[in-house]
Amino acid sequence: MSDTFSSQTHAQGPSAPFKVLRVALPSPLRRLFDYLPAHPTPTCGWQPGLRVRVPFGRREVIGIVAELAYGSELPRTQLKSISEVLDDAPLPGDWQWLCHFAARYYQHSLGDTMQLAMPARLRQGHPMAGRTQTLWLPVETHDVTQLQRAPKQAELYALLRQHPHGLPGRAISAHGFTRDQLLALQKKGFAHSQEVILTAPQPASGNLLASPSLPLNREQATALAVLHEKLDGYHPCLLEGVTGSGKTEIYLQLIEALAAKGKQSLVLVPEIGLTPQTLARFRSRFRVPVVALHSGLTDPERLDVWEAAANGRALVIIGTRSAIFTPLANPGAIIVDEEHDGSYKQHDGLRYHARDLAVARAHYHNIPLLLGSATPSFESLQQALAGAYRHLRLTQRPSRHPPAKLELIDLRHQRRQGGLLPGAIRAIKSTLKAGKQVLIFINRRGFAPTLACHGCGWIAECNQCDSRMTLHRQPSLLACHHCDSRRALPDACPDCGSGDLRALGSGTERTEETLQGLFPNVTVHRIDRDSTRRKDSFEQLLKEIQRGEPCLLVGTQMLAKGHHLPHVTLVVVVNADGGLYAADFRALEHSAQLLEQVAGRAGRAAHPGRVLVQTLHPDDPHLGQLAEHGYSALARNLLEERRIAKLPPFCFMALLRFESPREEAALALAQQAAQALRQWLKAANLPVRCLGPVPAPMERRQNRYHIHIMLAADKRSQRHAAANWLVQWLEANREARKVRWSIDIDPQSLA
Repeated sequence: MSDTFSSQTHAQGPSAPFKVLRVALPSPLRRLFDYLPAHPTPTCGWQPGLRVRVPFGRREVIGIVAELAYGSELPRTQLKSISEVLDDAPLPGDWQWLCHFAARYYQHSLGDTMQLAMPARLRQGHPMAGRTQTLWLPVETHDVTQLQRAPKQAELYALLRQHPHGLPGRAISAHGFTRDQLLALQKKGFAHSQEVILTAPQPASGNLLASPSLPLNREQATALAVLHEKLDGYHPCLLEGVTGSGKTEIYLQLIEALAAKGKQSLVLVPEIGLTPQTLARFRSRFRVPVVALHSGLTDPERLDVWEAAANGRALVIIGTRSAIFTPLANPGAIIVDEEHDGSYKQHDGLRYHARDLAVARAHYHNIPLLLGSATPSFESLQQALAGAYRHLRLTQRPSRHPPAKLELIDLRHQRRQGGLLPGAIRAIKSTLKAGKQVLIFINRRGFAPTLACHGCGWIAECNQCDSRMTLHRQPSLLACHHCDSRRALPDACPDCGSGDLRALGSGTERTEETLQGLFPNVTVHRIDRDSTRRKDSFEQLLKEIQRGEPCLLVGTQMLAKGHHLPHVTLVVVVNADGGLYAADFRALEHSAQLLEQVAGRAGRAAHPGRVLVQTLHPDDPHLGQLAEHGYSALARNLLEERRIAKLPPFCFMALLRFESPREEAALALAQQAAQALRQWLKAANLPVRCLGPVPAPMERRQNRYHIHIMLAADKRSQRHAAANWLVQWLEANREARKVRWSIDIDPQSLA
């Protein structure tokens, strides 16, 4: 793009038009800010996408030129000039497009969106350049007599010849050589230096594969053939495959075909815990550069990967949610693994959904999109059933063992130990005796859900939330899992003074303690957010588990997300009822997905699996259908219920959240907003349903009161128009500045 300005003009008064840069700044305000261009003009000319440093209030901030215009709503004399241009070329065009799309779709500030979507080093003003290092290489020569009188240099030359691809200076120093010796060797013509890029250097030509592809069964081969039909166009596919059916192998062979053409593949995984095993498998398959983007990287490492992808050197990019914003020089395909997973939704700030942005981005690039899951989200499943996505199915595991069916066990009127029934304990004992591993799934951290007084019924409640405190033993305290407030355990009941305080229910800590008592000679691994806080601790635990020795795994949903545990043949679900009767209409969908994913950890290798599900509601028809006929049958029935009730995916929602330390302030603003919106909808004759205001399911959280308004429409465009009008109304309302509010497009939770 040349140094041209749009013909767009604003109210300018009598003065002549003048050049203006409209800059997106890190501000919650949904607007751009006008600045005068500085001199000299950047070498590429003024273009959208250039980072600039500008005065903003009493400080200077880094923004991005979003538009070029002639004229401003303000007179030229009131406009400031930019202080500095930070780039010689604009940031990648596909990245700019995605930021504009996300800001517009999710009703968010463009400046904030761009700040979130770029690496921290770029936000801080560092150049968009990958780090390099100097490698020292030997110069092959037959005349080594020059080094006879310099034995250390001769030793150094011999070391370099052992590493013909080069050694960095740090490695040379570690062998006991000095920089002076290295420079002397260079002066004599025995060594030379070379700058190389640290991340994703250009791959060597030749075979793309470091290890051969695995043979495909008939279903896998059919699915891959469908994907190959349209590698050069937008081709959305839903790959619904039972757990352990070989979806990853299809990803790998699709990527192989694209890499052969020099095309890049972006692979999204839901959790950082899945990244190391996915990365290891991909790197063991390919010789091409495979890089990872996730929250565990340092800021320089993150920029290195971003730059390697933007310049096309990295052909395979694996990342968590935010990796969807990675620029691609030669996009070939986007793959979203475990596409149903709630981790793809950002729950604060820019409330985007990475899967939905992947759909938009694949359409923009005109490339294939592959969504994989054993338990597809209802949104993706409905798209497949309606014919908008190709629906590919994998029903067989390579082991030939069918996925284990859920066996429902009635919790009523039975005595439990650490949440476990006698029948479950007997099954655990039998499995361990056979030399196999057992996974005990309990989706509740801590020792027990709460602490209660047996004398008067007092229950430990959070002082800041409408929630009970969870009892922890390691360390010993009460903690709220909603606001993270903590307090010491009381010695006696604060209401009646009784010392008879009892833990109610079971968490991972209590179940771990029970199992250690029942099986003292067996290793028990507890895997939850508390036990895996240290860096790489989760990865080390998985490596130990995969060695195959008999052990017990006690874990939360961290263990349910795609991990390959080949030696687990028994899964025990301590309590399946957590989400069956929750207020959120998505709760049953999410519970069914979680149960099916947990069950999928059993029997993935040579031996068949078994899944025991403890429940207080063994007669529940939905739970019964899931156990008897599987997720697919239940999902279709629930979709029909959603269609009748006009709930997503058969309508489009937006959730307005209001919060304030004063309940009356949040409620008053929400009532004004709802009334104003209803009047506007009536005048505009727009068929959008406005529900509320109502208190949030947990009304008080962190000492703030939460009020909701829900918008629902049959068409996205209608929902979008109503949400956009309401956002503008709130931004113009002075009372709205006293109450914190946010908008969530396509909310995944009503919390």
